[in-house]
Amino acid sequence: MLYTAERKRGRRVISRLMVLAGLACLGAPSPSLAQDAARLAQARTPLKLDGVGSFYVGGRPVAQSPTEIGLYAGGSVIIDQMYVQYMLPAGPKKTPIVLVHGGVLSGKTYETTPDGRMGWYEYFTRKQHPTYVVDQVGRGRSGFDQAPYNRVRAREAPPASQGNIRRVATDIALVRFRVGSADGRPFPETQFPVEAAGELAKQTIPDLSDGSPSEELNVRALALLSQQLEGAVLVSHSQSGRFPLEAALRTPRTIRAVVSVEPPGCNATVYSDAQIAQLSRVPILIVFGDYLDAPQTMGIKWNEAYRDCMAFVARVRAANGNATLLHTPELGMRGNSHMLMQDRNNLQIADLILEWLDGHLPPAGR
Repeated sequence: MLYTAERKRGRRVISRLMVLAGLACLGAPSPSLAQDAARLAQARTPLKLDGVGSFYVGGRPVAQSPTEIGLYAGGSVIIDQMYVQYMLPAGPKKTPIVLVHGGVLSGKTYETTPDGRMGWYEYFTRKQHPTYVVDQVGRGRSGFDQAPYNRVRAREAPPASQGNIRRVATDIALVRFRVGSADGRPFPETQFPVEAAGELAKQTIPDLSDGSPSEELNVRALALLSQQLEGAVLVSHSQSGRFPLEAALRTPRTIRAVVSVEPPGCNATVYSDAQIAQLSRVPILIVFGDYLDAPQTMGIKWNEAYRDCMAFVARVRAANGNATLLHTPELGMRGNSHMLMQDRNNLQIADLILEWLDGHLPPAGR
């Protein structure tokens, strides 16, 4: 009964967001059908590529029993790998960019926006950057280790040994992502395409971050990927916000720059002076959107995350580092949500990042 009530409440919140945005009318698409393949926006010019593909980085072999594998006989499998897809632009190439998604999301974050517009994956490629999009370890096409769950199912392990699987309810996501307020009202100047809220809901997927796919595995994979690319810009979002900083502490020579979009904090009081000195050798850009003071009933408070990142930037600068904090309202850009890469002005935000990179990336080989 409680589940049914919560499910109905989630649908009501989405519907109210659409109605209050002036988008509900007779015959209007429902949130679950907001994106139509026939209506997706088409670029005016063709996308010219030297290559497109995918691969995995990291991973390790482990032996598993028939119970753990769950199909046929036991044997060796690979776990903890990271899936990477890429596009290589035709012509002269700039520094590779790696895009890392946040919690309960996947690499889809950077692809076509919920309302069918060009995402950062394509846009950065069009701007001559070889662009790589990952699925975090244990998420999406990276797969996850099924063994702990099969052991519990077979009563070979206690239920408490099974890690929590996260997901976020749609109505809570819209508040956490600062699309609207808890009563279902979109913020007056929101840049998020509210009519496509149902498409954002589809993008939230099961997240095993509370179990074995820890931050360490993702950091290790990103450091390895940057080495394989012989240098890359790491762009993170939300839950993955600190991953590039941690990777830069391991492989500072191959992390050409760090761009952290709406991180849940920057560990301003956690990093030692020695670590700050090391991070000061890497150009760092941190970007936050609007409505940071919007009430949050659970999870990270965004204004606190912003202040922590301000303190982090101050420490890096005090160590003669190259760190910048961009708050879009201070640039005259109102209404940006937590999902800046999907907002209506997402390409304008992308241009800000690219302009910053052009002015701050060190010469190749340095």
